[in-house]
Amino acid sequence: MNVAIIGGGISGLTLAWHLQKAGAHYDLFEASPRGGGIVRSERQGEYLLETGPNSLQLSPELEELVQALGLADQVQDAAAVSQNRYVLRDGKYRQLPGTPPSLLTGKFFNLKGKWNILRELTRPPLPPDPTETLASFFRRRFGSEVVDYALNPFISGIYAGDPEQLLLHKTFPQLAALEQAHGSVLRGLMKKKDGAAGRRRIFTLRNGLQTLTDKLLAQLRRAHIGAAVTSLHRDDEDGRWELETTAGPAPRRYDTVVLCLPAYAAADLLQPGFPEAAAALGQVYYPPMAAIYTAYQRADVQHPLDGFGALHPKAEQAYAAGSVWTSSIFPNRVPAGQVLFTTFVGGSQYEANAREPEADQKAAVHAELSRYYGIKGAPVWQYRYYWERAIPQFDARIVPAHAAIDALAPLGLHATANWRAGVGVPDCVRHAKELAGKLFPALL
Repeated sequence: MNVAIIGGGISGLTLAWHLQKAGAHYDLFEASPRGGGIVRSERQGEYLLETGPNSLQLSPELEELVQALGLADQVQDAAAVSQNRYVLRDGKYRQLPGTPPSLLTGKFFNLKGKWNILRELTRPPLPPDPTETLASFFRRRFGSEVVDYALNPFISGIYAGDPEQLLLHKTFPQLAALEQAHGSVLRGLMKKKDGAAGRRRIFTLRNGLQTLTDKLLAQLRRAHIGAAVTSLHRDDEDGRWELETTAGPAPRRYDTVVLCLPAYAAADLLQPGFPEAAAALGQVYYPPMAAIYTAYQRADVQHPLDGFGALHPKAEQAYAAGSVWTSSIFPNRVPAGQVLFTTFVGGSQYEANAREPEADQKAAVHAELSRYYGIKGAPVWQYRYYWERAIPQFDARIVPAHAAIDALAPLGLHATANWRAGVGVPDCVRHAKELAGKLFPALL
Protein backbone atom coordinates (compact mmCIF):
# COMPACT_ATOMS: atom_id res chain seq x y z
CA MET A 1 0.00 0.00 0.00
CA ASN A 2 1.23 3.47 -0.93
CA VAL A 3 0.21 6.35 1.36
CA ALA A 4 0.39 10.06 0.65
CA ILE A 5 0.52 12.27 3.75
CA ILE A 6 -0.33 15.90 3.06
CA GLY A 7 0.89 18.17 5.84
CA GLY A 8 3.97 17.97 8.07
CA GLY A 9 2.63 19.14 11.42
CA ILE A 10 2.74 16.92 14.49
CA SER A 11 -0.07 14.72 13.10
CA GLY A 12 1.54 14.12 9.72
CA LEU A 13 5.00 13.60 11.17
CA THR A 14 3.73 11.09 13.74
CA LEU A 15 1.74 9.18 11.13
CA ALA A 16 4.72 9.03 8.78
CA TRP A 17 7.00 7.86 11.59
CA HIS A 18 4.70 4.97 12.51
CA LEU A 19 4.24 3.98 8.86
CA GLN A 20 7.98 4.07 8.32
CA LYS A 21 8.49 1.76 11.32
CA ALA A 22 6.03 -0.66 9.70
CA GLY A 23 7.95 -0.64 6.43
CA ALA A 24 5.09 1.05 4.58
CA HIS A 25 5.54 3.00 1.38
CA TYR A 26 4.66 6.62 2.08
CA ASP A 27 5.45 10.14 0.96
CA LEU A 28 4.94 13.17 3.20
CA PHE A 29 4.43 16.58 1.57
CA GLU A 30 4.83 19.81 3.52
CA ALA A 31 4.30 23.21 1.93
CA SER A 32 6.45 25.28 4.28
CA PRO A 33 10.26 25.16 4.50
CA ARG A 34 10.01 23.56 7.96
CA GLY A 35 7.94 20.84 9.56
CA GLY A 36 6.12 20.94 12.85
CA GLY A 37 3.09 23.04 12.02
CA ILE A 38 1.91 24.95 15.08
CA VAL A 39 4.63 23.45 17.29
CA ARG A 40 7.17 26.24 17.15
CA SER A 41 9.90 27.48 19.48
CA GLU A 42 11.71 30.79 19.04
CA ARG A 43 14.76 32.33 20.65
CA GLN A 44 14.38 36.07 21.02
CA GLY A 45 17.58 37.34 22.58
CA GLU A 46 17.79 35.82 26.06
CA TYR A 47 14.20 34.51 25.94
CA LEU A 48 13.09 31.07 24.79
CA LEU A 49 9.48 31.31 23.63
CA GLU A 50 6.86 28.81 22.55
CA THR A 51 4.74 30.31 19.78
CA GLY A 52 2.52 27.25 19.71
CA PRO A 53 1.73 24.97 22.66
CA ASN A 54 3.40 26.34 25.81
CA SER A 55 3.77 22.92 27.43
CA LEU A 56 2.46 19.38 26.98
CA GLN A 57 0.80 16.70 29.07
CA LEU A 58 2.77 13.48 28.95
CA SER A 59 0.26 10.98 27.55
CA PRO A 60 1.29 7.34 27.03
CA GLU A 61 1.56 7.80 23.25
CA LEU A 62 3.59 10.97 23.61
CA GLU A 63 5.90 9.36 26.18
CA GLU A 64 6.43 6.44 23.80
CA LEU A 65 7.37 8.87 21.04
CA VAL A 66 9.75 10.88 23.23
CA GLN A 67 11.49 7.71 24.37
CA ALA A 68 11.76 6.23 20.88
CA LEU A 69 13.26 9.44 19.51
CA GLY A 70 15.94 9.50 22.22
CA LEU A 71 14.63 12.71 23.80
CA ALA A 72 14.04 11.43 27.33
CA ASP A 73 17.08 13.31 28.64
CA GLN A 74 15.66 16.54 27.18
CA VAL A 75 12.40 16.34 29.15
CA GLN A 76 11.96 19.16 31.65
CA ASP A 77 9.09 18.83 34.10
CA ALA A 78 7.10 21.88 35.06
CA ALA A 79 7.92 23.37 38.45
CA ALA A 80 5.83 22.08 41.34
CA VAL A 81 3.93 25.38 41.63
CA SER A 82 2.37 24.70 38.24
CA GLN A 83 -0.29 22.61 39.99
CA ASN A 84 -1.80 25.86 41.26
CA ARG A 85 -4.23 27.59 38.88
CA TYR A 86 -5.72 31.03 39.43
CA VAL A 87 -8.91 32.66 38.18
CA LEU A 88 -9.85 36.33 38.25
CA ARG A 89 -12.85 36.98 40.46
CA ASP A 90 -14.09 40.37 41.65
CA GLY A 91 -10.94 41.95 40.27
CA LYS A 92 -8.52 39.71 42.19
CA TYR A 93 -6.85 36.39 41.51
CA ARG A 94 -8.12 33.44 43.53
CA GLN A 95 -6.73 29.94 43.48
CA LEU A 96 -9.04 27.48 41.75
CA PRO A 97 -9.83 24.33 43.74
CA GLY A 98 -7.73 21.47 42.42
CA THR A 99 -9.71 18.45 43.69
CA PRO A 100 -13.42 17.60 44.01
CA PRO A 101 -13.38 17.83 47.86
CA SER A 102 -11.82 21.29 47.76
CA LEU A 103 -14.74 22.51 45.67
CA LEU A 104 -16.79 22.30 48.86
CA THR A 105 -14.19 23.11 51.53
CA GLY A 106 -12.41 26.01 49.83
CA LYS A 107 -13.43 29.65 49.61
CA PHE A 108 -13.57 29.98 45.83
CA PHE A 109 -17.32 29.26 45.51
CA ASN A 110 -20.04 30.81 47.62
CA LEU A 111 -22.51 28.80 49.71
CA LYS A 112 -25.07 28.63 46.91
CA GLY A 113 -22.43 27.43 44.50
CA LYS A 114 -21.23 24.76 46.92
CA TRP A 115 -24.80 23.58 47.48
CA ASN A 116 -25.30 23.27 43.72
CA ILE A 117 -22.09 21.24 43.45
CA LEU A 118 -23.18 18.94 46.28
CA ARG A 119 -26.61 18.49 44.72
CA GLU A 120 -24.98 17.14 41.57
CA LEU A 121 -24.81 13.79 43.34
CA THR A 122 -28.63 13.59 43.42
CA ARG A 123 -29.58 15.17 40.10
CA PRO A 124 -31.00 12.56 37.73
CA PRO A 125 -29.20 12.00 34.43
CA LEU A 126 -30.77 13.02 31.15
CA PRO A 127 -30.65 10.92 27.97
CA PRO A 128 -27.55 11.58 25.83
CA ASP A 129 -27.93 14.63 23.58
CA PRO A 130 -25.31 15.12 20.85
CA THR A 131 -26.30 18.79 20.55
CA GLU A 132 -25.75 19.65 24.22
CA THR A 133 -23.12 22.31 24.85
CA LEU A 134 -20.56 22.28 27.63
CA ALA A 135 -22.25 25.22 29.34
CA SER A 136 -25.66 23.55 29.23
CA PHE A 137 -24.28 20.33 30.70
CA PHE A 138 -22.37 22.01 33.52
CA ARG A 139 -25.19 24.42 34.29
CA ARG A 140 -27.74 21.64 34.76
CA ARG A 141 -25.30 19.45 36.71
CA PHE A 142 -23.42 22.04 38.80
CA GLY A 143 -25.13 25.42 38.50
CA SER A 144 -24.28 28.79 36.95
CA GLU A 145 -21.42 29.78 39.26
CA VAL A 146 -19.34 26.80 38.15
CA VAL A 147 -20.06 27.69 34.52
CA ASP A 148 -19.13 31.35 34.94
CA TYR A 149 -16.04 31.04 37.13
CA ALA A 150 -14.60 27.58 36.43
CA LEU A 151 -15.80 26.26 33.08
CA ASN A 152 -15.75 29.52 31.14
CA PRO A 153 -12.13 30.48 31.88
CA PHE A 154 -10.93 26.89 31.52
CA ILE A 155 -12.47 26.52 28.06
CA SER A 156 -11.21 29.93 27.01
CA GLY A 157 -7.72 28.95 28.11
CA ILE A 158 -7.63 25.50 26.48
CA TYR A 159 -9.77 25.96 23.38
CA ALA A 160 -9.81 29.75 23.00
CA GLY A 161 -13.50 28.91 22.91
CA ASP A 162 -16.93 29.64 24.30
CA PRO A 163 -18.54 26.88 26.42
CA GLU A 164 -21.96 28.12 25.29
CA GLN A 165 -21.01 26.94 21.79
CA LEU A 166 -18.66 23.97 22.20
CA LEU A 167 -20.30 20.54 22.18
CA LEU A 168 -19.97 18.22 25.15
CA HIS A 169 -19.72 15.02 23.12
CA LYS A 170 -16.97 16.46 20.92
CA THR A 171 -14.87 17.98 23.71
CA PHE A 172 -15.38 15.97 26.92
CA PRO A 173 -17.40 12.87 26.03
CA GLN A 174 -16.00 11.14 29.11
CA LEU A 175 -18.07 13.47 31.32
CA ALA A 176 -21.26 12.53 29.49
CA ALA A 177 -20.26 8.88 29.91
CA LEU A 178 -19.83 9.34 33.68
CA GLU A 179 -23.32 10.81 33.93
CA GLN A 180 -24.81 7.88 32.04
CA ALA A 181 -22.82 5.17 33.83
CA HIS A 182 -23.03 6.48 37.39
CA GLY A 183 -25.92 8.94 37.37
CA SER A 184 -23.51 11.64 38.56
CA VAL A 185 -20.24 13.11 37.33
CA LEU A 186 -18.85 13.46 40.86
CA ARG A 187 -19.80 9.91 41.79
CA GLY A 188 -18.16 8.64 38.63
CA LEU A 189 -14.97 10.60 39.33
CA MET A 190 -14.83 9.26 42.89
CA LYS A 191 -15.12 5.71 41.60
CA LYS A 192 -12.28 6.07 39.14
CA LYS A 193 -9.23 4.25 40.44
CA ASP A 194 -6.70 6.94 39.57
CA GLY A 195 -8.71 9.91 40.84
CA ALA A 196 -6.79 13.14 41.26
CA ALA A 197 -3.52 11.18 41.28
CA GLY A 198 -4.08 10.43 37.61
CA ARG A 199 -3.16 13.97 36.54
CA ARG A 200 -0.59 13.76 33.79
CA ARG A 201 2.86 15.28 34.03
CA ILE A 202 3.31 18.66 32.40
CA PHE A 203 6.60 19.02 30.60
CA THR A 204 8.59 20.74 27.91
CA LEU A 205 11.90 19.98 26.19
CA ARG A 206 14.95 21.93 27.29
CA ASN A 207 15.50 23.63 23.95
CA GLY A 208 11.82 24.05 23.18
CA LEU A 209 9.01 21.79 22.03
CA GLN A 210 10.04 22.22 18.41
CA THR A 211 12.86 19.81 19.27
CA LEU A 212 10.25 17.06 19.12
CA THR A 213 9.00 17.84 15.62
CA ASP A 214 12.51 18.61 14.33
CA LYS A 215 13.69 15.19 15.54
CA LEU A 216 10.67 13.47 14.03
CA LEU A 217 11.26 15.12 10.67
CA ALA A 218 14.94 14.21 10.74
CA GLN A 219 14.00 10.52 11.08
CA LEU A 220 11.78 10.45 7.99
CA ARG A 221 13.21 9.16 4.74
CA ARG A 222 10.33 10.21 2.48
CA ALA A 223 9.57 13.77 3.57
CA HIS A 224 9.24 16.38 0.82
CA ILE A 225 9.65 19.76 2.48
CA GLY A 226 8.69 22.90 0.58
CA ALA A 227 6.45 20.89 -1.75
CA ALA A 228 2.85 22.02 -1.45
CA VAL A 229 0.20 19.71 -2.89
CA THR A 230 -1.82 21.76 -5.38
CA SER A 231 -4.31 19.13 -6.52
CA LEU A 232 -5.37 15.55 -5.93
CA HIS A 233 -7.35 13.36 -8.28
CA ARG A 234 -8.77 9.86 -7.86
CA ASP A 235 -8.77 7.53 -10.84
CA ASP A 236 -12.27 6.05 -11.05
CA GLU A 237 -10.99 2.90 -12.77
CA ASP A 238 -8.46 1.66 -10.23
CA GLY A 239 -9.28 3.94 -7.29
CA ARG A 240 -5.73 5.24 -6.93
CA TRP A 241 -4.81 8.84 -6.21
CA GLU A 242 -2.60 11.17 -8.23
CA LEU A 243 -1.09 14.31 -6.68
CA GLU A 244 0.40 17.45 -8.19
CA THR A 245 2.79 19.54 -6.11
CA THR A 246 4.65 22.80 -6.54
CA ALA A 247 7.72 20.66 -7.21
CA GLY A 248 5.92 18.67 -9.94
CA PRO A 249 3.93 15.42 -10.00
CA ALA A 250 4.14 13.23 -6.91
CA PRO A 251 6.66 10.40 -7.25
CA ARG A 252 4.01 7.66 -7.34
CA ARG A 253 0.29 6.94 -7.31
CA TYR A 254 -1.34 6.23 -3.97
CA ASP A 255 -3.89 3.83 -2.55
CA THR A 256 -4.52 6.12 0.42
CA VAL A 257 -4.30 9.86 1.02
CA VAL A 258 -4.27 11.33 4.52
CA LEU A 259 -5.00 15.02 4.97
CA CYS A 260 -2.96 16.36 7.91
CA LEU A 261 -3.96 19.94 7.26
CA PRO A 262 -6.16 22.61 8.86
CA ALA A 263 -9.77 22.10 7.84
CA TYR A 264 -9.77 25.20 5.62
CA ALA A 265 -6.63 24.04 3.76
CA ALA A 266 -8.07 20.55 3.33
CA ALA A 267 -11.26 22.15 1.99
CA ASP A 268 -9.31 23.89 -0.77
CA LEU A 269 -7.85 20.58 -1.96
CA LEU A 270 -11.19 18.81 -1.83
CA GLN A 271 -13.19 21.51 -3.61
CA PRO A 272 -12.73 20.32 -7.24
CA GLY A 273 -13.62 16.68 -6.66
CA PHE A 274 -15.68 16.72 -3.47
CA PRO A 275 -17.41 20.10 -3.19
CA GLU A 276 -19.89 19.04 -0.51
CA ALA A 277 -17.16 17.77 1.78
CA ALA A 278 -15.14 20.89 1.06
CA ALA A 279 -18.06 23.08 2.05
CA ALA A 280 -18.41 21.25 5.38
CA LEU A 281 -14.70 21.51 6.19
CA GLY A 282 -14.63 25.15 5.14
CA GLN A 283 -17.19 26.01 7.82
CA VAL A 284 -14.95 24.95 10.73
CA TYR A 285 -14.35 28.06 12.81
CA TYR A 286 -10.81 29.15 13.76
CA PRO A 287 -10.87 32.38 15.81
CA PRO A 288 -7.91 34.77 15.71
CA MET A 289 -5.56 35.08 18.66
CA ALA A 290 -2.39 36.89 19.68
CA ALA A 291 0.18 35.97 22.30
CA ILE A 292 1.84 38.92 24.02
CA TYR A 293 5.09 38.02 25.79
CA THR A 294 5.92 40.57 28.50
CA ALA A 295 8.99 40.53 30.76
CA TYR A 296 9.46 42.57 33.95
CA GLN A 297 12.05 42.87 36.64
CA ARG A 298 10.96 40.49 39.40
CA ALA A 299 11.28 43.23 41.99
CA ASP A 300 8.61 45.27 40.17
CA VAL A 301 5.94 42.53 40.47
CA GLN A 302 4.10 42.22 43.78
CA HIS A 303 2.22 38.97 43.05
CA PRO A 304 4.04 35.79 44.18
CA LEU A 305 3.35 34.09 40.81
CA ASP A 306 3.10 30.75 42.58
CA GLY A 307 1.24 28.86 39.91
CA PHE A 308 0.80 27.93 36.27
CA GLY A 309 -1.01 31.14 35.45
CA ALA A 310 -4.32 32.95 35.72
CA LEU A 311 -7.46 32.86 33.58
CA HIS A 312 -10.09 35.54 33.10
CA PRO A 313 -13.78 34.60 33.08
CA LYS A 314 -15.86 36.45 30.55
CA ALA A 315 -17.95 37.78 33.44
CA GLU A 316 -14.96 39.84 34.65
CA GLN A 317 -14.83 41.77 31.35
CA ALA A 318 -11.03 41.71 31.19
CA TYR A 319 -9.06 42.57 28.05
CA ALA A 320 -7.10 39.31 27.74
CA ALA A 321 -8.22 35.71 28.17
CA GLY A 322 -5.46 35.22 30.74
CA SER A 323 -1.74 34.65 31.15
CA VAL A 324 0.66 31.76 31.58
CA TRP A 325 3.38 32.51 34.13
CA THR A 326 6.15 31.15 31.94
CA SER A 327 9.01 31.98 34.28
CA SER A 328 7.29 30.23 37.18
CA ILE A 329 6.80 27.01 35.23
CA PHE A 330 10.16 26.95 33.43
CA PRO A 331 12.53 29.44 35.12
CA ASN A 332 15.37 28.82 32.67
CA ARG A 333 13.37 30.44 29.84
CA VAL A 334 14.15 34.01 31.00
CA PRO A 335 17.16 35.98 32.29
CA ALA A 336 17.84 35.85 36.01
CA GLY A 337 15.93 38.41 38.01
CA GLN A 338 13.07 38.67 35.50
CA VAL A 339 9.59 37.22 35.14
CA LEU A 340 7.80 36.46 31.88
CA PHE A 341 4.06 36.48 31.20
CA THR A 342 2.59 34.86 28.09
CA THR A 343 -0.76 36.62 27.69
CA PHE A 344 -3.42 35.47 25.25
CA VAL A 345 -5.60 38.04 23.49
CA GLY A 346 -8.47 36.86 21.33
CA GLY A 347 -10.23 33.59 20.83
CA SER A 348 -13.92 33.27 20.14
CA GLN A 349 -14.96 35.32 23.20
CA TYR A 350 -12.42 38.12 22.65
CA GLU A 351 -12.20 38.16 18.85
CA ALA A 352 -12.29 41.96 18.45
CA ASN A 353 -9.30 42.38 20.77
CA ALA A 354 -7.26 39.94 18.70
CA ARG A 355 -7.51 42.18 15.63
CA GLU A 356 -6.32 45.38 17.29
CA PRO A 357 -2.97 46.90 16.21
CA GLU A 358 0.08 45.35 17.84
CA ALA A 359 1.07 48.49 19.73
CA ASP A 360 -2.43 48.81 21.20
CA GLN A 361 -2.41 45.18 22.29
CA LYS A 362 0.95 45.50 24.00
CA ALA A 363 -0.13 48.64 25.83
CA ALA A 364 -3.44 47.11 26.91
CA VAL A 365 -1.75 43.94 28.17
CA HIS A 366 0.82 45.93 30.15
CA ALA A 367 -1.94 48.04 31.70
CA GLU A 368 -3.94 44.95 32.67
CA LEU A 369 -0.94 43.10 34.07
CA SER A 370 0.03 46.17 36.09
CA ARG A 371 -3.46 46.42 37.57
CA TYR A 372 -3.90 42.78 38.56
CA TYR A 373 -0.33 41.93 39.58
CA GLY A 374 0.67 45.16 41.30
CA ILE A 375 3.40 45.92 38.77
CA LYS A 376 5.09 49.30 39.22
CA GLY A 377 7.71 49.39 36.47
CA ALA A 378 7.63 49.35 32.67
CA PRO A 379 8.19 46.12 30.72
CA VAL A 380 11.78 45.13 30.18
CA TRP A 381 10.73 43.55 26.88
CA GLN A 382 7.61 42.72 24.87
CA TYR A 383 6.95 40.60 21.80
CA ARG A 384 3.83 39.56 19.89
CA TYR A 385 2.96 36.44 17.91
CA TYR A 386 -0.30 36.39 15.96
CA TRP A 387 -2.49 33.61 14.57
CA GLU A 388 -5.18 34.70 12.12
CA ARG A 389 -6.69 31.23 12.55
CA ALA A 390 -5.79 29.76 15.90
CA ILE A 391 -7.62 26.76 17.40
CA PRO A 392 -10.47 24.91 15.62
CA GLN A 393 -13.73 25.13 17.54
CA PHE A 394 -15.59 21.91 18.33
CA ASP A 395 -19.00 23.54 18.00
CA ALA A 396 -21.96 22.54 15.84
CA ARG A 397 -19.94 23.25 12.70
CA ILE A 398 -17.43 20.50 13.46
CA VAL A 399 -20.07 17.75 13.27
CA PRO A 400 -20.68 17.89 9.48
CA ALA A 401 -16.94 18.27 8.92
CA HIS A 402 -16.22 15.05 10.80
CA ALA A 403 -19.06 13.26 9.03
CA ALA A 404 -17.87 14.46 5.63
CA ILE A 405 -14.31 13.24 6.02
CA ASP A 406 -15.44 9.92 7.53
CA ALA A 407 -17.69 9.36 4.52
CA LEU A 408 -14.65 9.55 2.23
CA ALA A 409 -12.74 6.80 4.06
CA PRO A 410 -14.04 4.03 1.73
CA LEU A 411 -12.36 5.91 -1.11
CA GLY A 412 -9.01 5.82 0.68
CA LEU A 413 -9.17 9.41 1.88
CA HIS A 414 -8.63 10.11 5.60
CA ALA A 415 -7.74 13.00 7.88
CA THR A 416 -5.76 13.33 11.08
CA ALA A 417 -5.24 16.84 12.42
CA ASN A 418 -6.30 18.83 15.47
CA TRP A 419 -9.75 19.55 14.01
CA ARG A 420 -10.31 15.79 13.75
CA ALA A 421 -8.31 14.38 16.66
CA GLY A 422 -8.71 17.04 19.34
CA VAL A 423 -6.89 20.32 19.85
CA GLY A 424 -4.00 19.08 22.01
CA VAL A 425 -0.70 17.65 20.79
CA PRO A 426 -1.31 14.44 22.81
CA ASP A 427 -4.66 14.07 21.01
CA CYS A 428 -2.97 14.45 17.64
CA VAL A 429 -0.21 11.97 18.47
CA ARG A 430 -2.75 9.41 19.68
CA HIS A 431 -5.06 9.83 16.67
CA ALA A 432 -2.19 9.59 14.18
CA LYS A 433 -0.97 6.39 15.81
CA GLU A 434 -4.48 4.93 15.74
CA LEU A 435 -4.89 5.79 12.06
CA ALA A 436 -1.53 4.16 11.28
CA GLY A 437 -2.83 1.02 12.99
CA LYS A 438 -6.04 1.06 10.95
CA LEU A 439 -4.08 1.39 7.72
CA PHE A 440 -1.57 -1.27 8.81
CA PRO A 441 -3.16 -3.50 11.46
CA ALA A 442 0.20 -5.07 12.28
CA LEU A 443 1.02 -1.84 14.12
CA LEU A 444 -1.79 -2.31 16.63
